[in-house]
Amino acid sequence: MKAFILALTALLIGGCTPSAPRNTGVYLLLDTSGTYNEELNKAQSIILYTLSKLQPTDSFAVARIDTGSFSEKDIIAKATFDDRPSSANVQKRAFADAIKTFVDHSKAASYTDITGGLLQGIEFLNEKNSGRKAILIFSDLKEDLDKGYVRDVPLDLKGFEVVALNVTKLRTDNYDPREYLARVDTWRQRVEKAGGRWRMINDLERLDGLL
Repeated sequence: MKAFILALTALLIGGCTPSAPRNTGVYLLLDTSGTYNEELNKAQSIILYTLSKLQPTDSFAVARIDTGSFSEKDIIAKATFDDRPSSANVQKRAFADAIKTFVDHSKAASYTDITGGLLQGIEFLNEKNSGRKAILIFSDLKEDLDKGYVRDVPLDLKGFEVVALNVTKLRTDNYDPREYLARVDTWRQRVEKAGGRWRMINDLERLDGLL
């Protein structure tokens, strides 16, 4: 009898434990520097694909990477989708419209603050308390900071997945491929050292494994 009571108590306590969130949060960073601004049509396709995969209660934000990207002002569109599918679809259409407007009128940025964008993405997804957290980086991964910006700060990416997308090669990479390989590996090491999981997808025709 005593064993039965103990087992029942454990079951009741376990049943009261709040379950871990199962929603997904995605934060996409858009590099708009130099010729990358001309690649935004590809980024728009990725965003539309992501919208099609996200479910009610999931969160999504898209932000540009420019001079100083650790700022709310760089978020182009953001939403946590309603648990009513009809309302979520309205939100997704508004999100897609905001992205189209940005792509149609975007001007090339002078700098590329990838670290600042990552910090903003971490903060956004932690606030959303997403069960699955993914930061997507649409960039050549060449960070270029304006004078006075300090980004030698630790990242906390435990529980995060970081996916680099469309990592194109710079002109100098053609002369020395080691530069490209080193740039990618530096970011991979930095993400993994911070506790995150790193992936890279360059074939944008095969996004089925993105989310």
